[in-house]
Amino acid sequence: MTTRPKSASQTLPALTLMRMAAEAAQSKKAEQIVGLDLTSLEGVSDYFLICSGSSEPQVKAISEAIEEKLRLAGAKYWHIEGLESKRWVLMDYVDVVVHIFHEKTREYYLLERLWGDAGSVDLGLD
Repeated sequence: MTTRPKSASQTLPALTLMRMAAEAAQSKKAEQIVGLDLTSLEGVSDYFLICSGSSEPQVKAISEAIEEKLRLAGAKYWHIEGLESKRWVLMDYVDVVVHIFHEKTREYYLLERLWGDAGSVDLGLD
C-alpha cells in the first residue's frame, strides 16, 4: 500500500493551488467551476475543485491545462485516474482533489450534493 504524501506542493498553500487549477480550467472554457471547502468535514482532502466539459476532448484539454499550470508552479499530482475514458478525470493533489466531469456524468453523480455539508469557496474567477 502506498502511503499518501502530506502535500503535493512544498510551496503552494492548498487554497492557492485550487484557485490556480480553477484558472486553468476556465482557460479551457470549463463550465460550472465550483470549489468546496472540506476542512471541517472528515474527508480525504481539504478542498475539491469540480468542473465540467461538454465533450471528451474538452475534458482532456482541461485536465492537461490544470496539470501543466500546477506543474510549472511546482505541484505534481499524487494520483490521477479517468484519463482513458475522459468522462470523469480525478486529479489528486493531496490537499486538493480536482474532479473534471463530462457534463452528463456530472449530472449523474451529483458530487456537490454528496458533499452538501461542505462550504463553498470563492475562486476569484470573472
